[in-house]
Amino acid sequence: MRRVLILILLAVFAVQGSAQDLAGYKKVVRDLSSARFQGRGYARDGANKAGKYLEKAYRKAGVDAVTRQHFTLDINTFAGDMKLSVDGRRMVPGTDFTVREFCPGVEGTYPVYYVDTLHYDSAKIFSDLEKPEYKDAFVVCDFWFTYKHREDFQKLQSADGAPNKGLILTWDEPLKFYKAYGEKVNPKPVIWVLSKQIPRGSRSVTVDIDNKFYKSYQCFNVIASVEGASHDSCYVFTAHYDHLGNLGRRVFYAGANDNASGTAALVTLAAYFAEHRPKYDMLFIAFSGEDANLRGSEYYAQHPVFPLEMIRYLINVDMIGDNNPVLYCETSDQGQRGFELIERINAEKGYFKSLNHGALAANSDHYPFAKRGIPCIFLEDEEGSAFPYYHTPLDNWRNAVFDSYEPVFKLIVDFIEQY
Repeated sequence: MRRVLILILLAVFAVQGSAQDLAGYKKVVRDLSSARFQGRGYARDGANKAGKYLEKAYRKAGVDAVTRQHFTLDINTFAGDMKLSVDGRRMVPGTDFTVREFCPGVEGTYPVYYVDTLHYDSAKIFSDLEKPEYKDAFVVCDFWFTYKHREDFQKLQSADGAPNKGLILTWDEPLKFYKAYGEKVNPKPVIWVLSKQIPRGSRSVTVDIDNKFYKSYQCFNVIASVEGASHDSCYVFTAHYDHLGNLGRRVFYAGANDNASGTAALVTLAAYFAEHRPKYDMLFIAFSGEDANLRGSEYYAQHPVFPLEMIRYLINVDMIGDNNPVLYCETSDQGQRGFELIERINAEKGYFKSLNHGALAANSDHYPFAKRGIPCIFLEDEEGSAFPYYHTPLDNWRNAVFDSYEPVFKLIVDFIEQY
């Protein structure tokens, strides 16, 4: 009898262990953050290659159907030369400097002009930039200081606002690629540099930065479906699989946490519900274009496969590759009841120490649905040990963290069973 009981317990533990499929989850994260996909950006077709990989992963998971939803976007990219020297000292792209997403190409050696932030005088700045010694200068200033004088610095970025070549904005470590929106190219380059790498007194910068702007770049969302017993409504699970792509010829942003972690969860959730057939139909939508201003999810919201009003609840999973015991959430107004259920489940099961309910923002793919009145929630584990690597080349497989995957998975499964 004891032997039988042990065998039963081992079988139960085996089922519980396989339900989350941690090994399979890790494999998808590792694959998506590998050099094969070059940061899942656009210049080297990394995003579309990752989309094709996900099609295969979904089919292997046993879903009923996988389809592509094609759309286009305009995007600025940086997969060519990416060089910056300060007084002859070579900077490392992604570590010592990066560029803003709208940066044009630029090449040459230019003087630098430091903004006096203690005795700020905008009239003097514009007057100084007319002097021969500052012809085509890069204006250097602390990034946060520019926020206090936005109008002046907007002029310094415009084609006819001042005769400077561009802007160098200083930043403390770690240096982040701000966004990949890049839907246009501005007249002047804006480069972010670590404060310590361009100390006051530096005389010149030498730059060689290539950009390539793609007009109407072809992308696609990857949509997998699992049929339930009832077809009158559906649950939708979403995550974005695109990321920031390249910064020069050698550097890419792997995006293990952002958002290989959430995308991999979609694959394992699809496998779970393909095996444990749900009451209602389910869609697992891996979006492209999130880091290009939510373009994929906005396109889907405008061209839904299921009518939006048939969505019982939508769960968006983004950046769960961390170890903060407090899970961050956002909901639409209509999704509040779902959040209250998740709170009750978490209080009973103790998956996370607590849930932090933030204000709804246009920060991930739940937003196009939330603003259309769809019941939805956004799940993200932030501010853990992996968070400082966000939007840096160090968000890679070597620094990947998996603590939150299983509790997020279990929380979602429990929610679906009870909602």
